[in-house]
Amino acid sequence: MSSRSASTHQDGKTLQSDLKVSQKRTDLNVKLPAQEKKVELGKKVTLLRGISIIIGTIIGAGIFISPKGILRNTGSVGMSLVVWIACGVLSLFGALSYAELGTCIRKSGGHYTYIMEAFGPQMAFIRLWAELIAIRPAAMAVISLAFGQYILEPLFMPCAIPPMAVKLATTIGITSVMYLNCMSVTWTARIQILLTFSKLLAIIIIIVPGVYLLFKGETKNFEDAFDLTNINLSGMPLAFYSGMYAYAGWFYLNFVTEEVENPEKTLPLAICISMAIVTSCYVLTNIAYYTVISAEELLASDAVAVTFAERLLGNFSIAIPVFVALSCFGSMNGGLFALSRMVYVASREGQLPEVLSMIHVRRHTPLAAVLILYPMTVIQVFVGDIYSLLNFMSFLRWLFIGVVVLGLIYLRYTKPDLPRPFKVPLFIPVVFCLTCFFMVFLSLYSDPVNTGIGFAISITGIPAYYVFIHFNNRPKWLQRAIDWRRSLIIIMINFIDIALFETKSTKCCTINIKRSGLKTVYGTTT
Repeated sequence: MSSRSASTHQDGKTLQSDLKVSQKRTDLNVKLPAQEKKVELGKKVTLLRGISIIIGTIIGAGIFISPKGILRNTGSVGMSLVVWIACGVLSLFGALSYAELGTCIRKSGGHYTYIMEAFGPQMAFIRLWAELIAIRPAAMAVISLAFGQYILEPLFMPCAIPPMAVKLATTIGITSVMYLNCMSVTWTARIQILLTFSKLLAIIIIIVPGVYLLFKGETKNFEDAFDLTNINLSGMPLAFYSGMYAYAGWFYLNFVTEEVENPEKTLPLAICISMAIVTSCYVLTNIAYYTVISAEELLASDAVAVTFAERLLGNFSIAIPVFVALSCFGSMNGGLFALSRMVYVASREGQLPEVLSMIHVRRHTPLAAVLILYPMTVIQVFVGDIYSLLNFMSFLRWLFIGVVVLGLIYLRYTKPDLPRPFKVPLFIPVVFCLTCFFMVFLSLYSDPVNTGIGFAISITGIPAYYVFIHFNNRPKWLQRAIDWRRSLIIIMINFIDIALFETKSTKCCTINIKRSGLKTVYGTTT
């Protein structure tokens, strides 16, 4: 495939299509020579693919590596299992609330779109700003580094893995995920289904022998499971915080609502099935751990699943790091697939450069929205301490999710006639909203410095909104900088388009960038 720039006065033999990019259009219309075609994101997310997105994104490395945070903060085996179940139920409440929002507001974008509909563009931009400058690149880098660590572990055992080797393997993994999401929505979904089944297989490998031993009478680790002398009431809020973090990811299907087949039925059904499977897997996996490993041994272990496998599976324990790596890769793939749609929708709403809402004519993927996350994530991998950044921003996730669910309650009263094919009882969003704000206040109380820094980072979105979005009469130097940024993005996309998707025939579409008057031809394959 080739891409080229051309003026509007070229030879009549040159085919041009005038593609006008507006701020709030839902799709892109491209006039091709023989017929008019609508270029848009296709509805390729079926029920099975939707379930795989949710499960594949929720289940990361945590359940295999370190489920000891809840045990440490509860102080007993029985209470830790109660917290796992309670967090699953609370996450289901949040997921059902999002299911209602997704069926009455049928736009992709997740949190961003719902905040936009309920509270307006300024609040939505602050959410977008915090997500893009720190939360998402850092979170993606963390799960990617876990992939790099565990995919190399079988090759280096029992020696330590060089840090640079981990970062290089991580970069290869990120590049693979980016390429897959650029190539095909269908293949991205198929790979996600495969990775989801591999995660569930790994969990079954842990659950089956553990539960088998339990039924054979291995119950010594469950004696005095609810011993009140060991219960740590002051740590219970932190235990719930850890549990809710382990279940995070149930909202990702709402990021791709426009690509879901029959969303009014598929979205609620996929969410309910996924949460039931994940909650069951988490609870049974912890029961299997406690059957084989005592509470003291679990707290002393750096990687609980590996300790379990070494104790029970012998030489087969070497497969556990591979399963953990595949689990991380699935979380990377599902997260990128969903979050690129948020970037796409924000661009469509005029809050990001218009070129980020471009869709590849033949592959029907939001190429620009996917690629813009690549350099930000790779930089985070190599620059250093991203875990502290996650500490700064972790409370913002629950703050904005709480704001979204509060928006659902607000819309119930301000827009009572809004069609709601799926409607939950009011107590469900109320309970979940209170839970979210409780975790936010808990973060402020337990770690005021880091959460204060995170809050300060997020409110920088307020002046950014007025500088980049609200004011039309910008200084000339700022407008030129914005224009050059858009030009650079177009050039980058053209170059990568040639490198990744080069084929024999090319047709051109003209991009009109409204604010800057910039006009460029973007080549796409037919």
